[in-house]
Amino acid sequence: MKFMKLGTRPDTFYTEEATRSVISDVPGDLVIRINNISYLLHQFSLLPKCGLLQRLRSDSEDSNTVTIELHDIPGGEDAFEMCAKYCYGITINLSAHNFVSAFCAAKFLRMTEAVEKGNFVLKLEAFFNSCILEGWKDSVVTLQTTVKLTEWSENLGIFRRCVDSIVEKILTPPAQVTWSYTYTRKGFNKQQQSVPKDWWTEDISDLDIDLFRCIIIAIKSTYMLPPQLIGEALHVYACRWLPDATKITPPESSVSQTDDVAENHRKIIEIIVNMIPADKGSVSVGFLLRLLSIANHLGASTVTKTELIRRSSLQLEEATVSDLLFPTHSSSNKHYYDIDLVAAVLDSFLLLWRRTSPAPTENSQSMRSIRKIGKLIDSYLQVVARDINLPVSKVLSVAEALPDIARKNHDDLYKGINIYLKVKVLHAACHK
Repeated sequence: MKFMKLGTRPDTFYTEEATRSVISDVPGDLVIRINNISYLLHQFSLLPKCGLLQRLRSDSEDSNTVTIELHDIPGGEDAFEMCAKYCYGITINLSAHNFVSAFCAAKFLRMTEAVEKGNFVLKLEAFFNSCILEGWKDSVVTLQTTVKLTEWSENLGIFRRCVDSIVEKILTPPAQVTWSYTYTRKGFNKQQQSVPKDWWTEDISDLDIDLFRCIIIAIKSTYMLPPQLIGEALHVYACRWLPDATKITPPESSVSQTDDVAENHRKIIEIIVNMIPADKGSVSVGFLLRLLSIANHLGASTVTKTELIRRSSLQLEEATVSDLLFPTHSSSNKHYYDIDLVAAVLDSFLLLWRRTSPAPTENSQSMRSIRKIGKLIDSYLQVVARDINLPVSKVLSVAEALPDIARKNHDDLYKGINIYLKVKVLHAACHK
C-alpha cells in the first residue's frame, strides 16, 4: 500500500468542551460548525487555501470572529480536519483508506490551483494518479471507500478511474503481474509457483456487492477472460459473503438473522446468479446446488431459484452424491436431508431429457446420460435412507421419478430400500 506524507508540524489539535481547536499564541477568529462539532481556528491559515471559505467569509458580516456552517461537507468532520491540518502545515498521512474523503472535501472547499499554487487538490490528484491507480490493492481499497461518498466519487471521476484501473490489471497476462495480491488457496506457494490465472479473485471479493458487480460486468464486456474464470470469481465471492449451505439449520434452532443481514444475503445471491456466464460449465454443479440450497434458506426470489434449478439440471451428470447432500431448511420437517431440492433438480433434468430424447437407443448418449443419473440418484438414496425421520413417501417419489430405462438393474435401488428398512426396524426395536 502506498502512502503520502504532507506537512512537518506536530499535531496540535485538541478538544475542549465539544470544540476542536489548535494550540496557538493567536486567538482563533474562525468558527466552523459541522454536525455536532465546532472548530475554533484561524482565518489567516485556512482562507488563503480554501476558495469556499473566502467566498463565505466575504458574504458574512464584518466582525472579529466569523462563523461558517459546513454541515454538507463530504466526509464530515474527519475529512474537514484533514484539510484544516494541511492548511496549518500539520503532518497528515494519506493512503487509499482516506484519499476519497480527503479529495472530496478538498474539492468542496475549493482548495485548487486557482486559489493557491500547489494547493491540496493538486497534491491529491498527483497521489491518485501516480500511486493509487498504479497499485493493485490501492485501487481496490479506494474503490471500496467510494461507497460512503457515491455521488461525489462518480462526479469527480474517482469511481470510474478505479474500476478501469482494476479491470486493466485483471486483464494483464499472469506472467506480467508484478504487484502484491492475496491468494490463500491451500498448497499454493508464491515463491515457488507462477502467478495463477485467478490471482485477482480474492482481493475483489472484499468489495461491496454493487462494486463487485461493476467489476465483473466490465470484465465480461471485454470478452477477454474465459467464462470459467468469471465463474471462479463468483464462487470466491459467494464463499466469502454467503452462509455455508451445509451448516445452515432451520430457523427455530438457530439465532435468527436480522432483517438487514438476510436482505443483504438475498441481494448478493440474486446478483451472483444473474452474473453467472451462460456457458455450460462456467461454474460447477456443486456450486450451483450450494447456491440453490442457500437461496431456499434465504427465501430468494422464485426467478432466482428457478434459474438455479434449471442450471443445476443441465449439469446434473457432473454431480457426485456429496454434491446433493444438504440439510433441510424447513422447521416443519423433522428429517435432516433436503430431498425436495434433489427432487426439483431431478424433475427439471427429466423434463429436458424426455423432450430431447423421445426414443433413446441402448448405446446412445441420451441412454448413457439417464443411466448415469439413475446410478447417482440410487447412490444418493442409499445415503439419505439412514435418516430415520425421512418419510417413505419422499423416498418413493424420488425413486419412482426415474424412468425404467434409467436402471440397467435394480441392485442399487434395492440396496437403498434395504438400508431404509433396517434403520426403521432398528429404531422400532430400540423404542419398544
